[in-house]
Amino acid sequence: MNAFLEKAKNIHTIKEAEALLWDCIPSPLPSTKKALELSHFAHQGQKRKSGEPYIVHPILVAAITAEYSNDETMVQAALLHDVVEDTHYEIEDLKKEFGDDVTHLVEGLTKIVQIRDEKLIPSGSDERLINSALSFRKMLIASIKDIRVLVIKLCDRLHNMLTLDALPPHKQKRIAEETLVVYAPIAHRLGSSRMKNQLEDLSFYYIYPDDY
Repeated sequence: MNAFLEKAKNIHTIKEAEALLWDCIPSPLPSTKKALELSHFAHQGQKRKSGEPYIVHPILVAAITAEYSNDETMVQAALLHDVVEDTHYEIEDLKKEFGDDVTHLVEGLTKIVQIRDEKLIPSGSDERLINSALSFRKMLIASIKDIRVLVIKLCDRLHNMLTLDALPPHKQKRIAEETLVVYAPIAHRLGSSRMKNQLEDLSFYYIYPDDY
């Protein structure tokens, strides 16, 4: 794991997360600051399984996105990626504030969640994950035409893998298996060997701890 991701993994406060984001974007656009403010407001009071403020997650996803791309539209979408799914905000609210492009990316990210819910077997099922994960990956590649949406989703998954310690062992393994079958191959398909290797390494740690 490179130094940047190691740093992100050990960040648990809003102040530290924002500092990392602004390190990646020293001169942010006003709309990027606005996206951060809206995300703060929308996720106010929400907590992650680790107990830390939920807002830390989208900020760090945005920082990882900025590390991989200098496109601030993608960074803004990363900051807002859970707003429609997890808060009272509607997609039309984002369109009024941020325009069509950011809204299009957030819609794509929300669509991925919907496809996952449809295609991936629930965690309580005894059925093997592999078949539904392959179906999910196939549908994902077919449905999401904008590569930027997939890149942001990979950054989201990367941060989730960095913070997997907060979950019980059976969920850790299941999410790691999904990452290995679905997301690492997508990173490879997009030509990002760096992202692919990071996702694979983090997955192996939970699936094959002895070999790792």
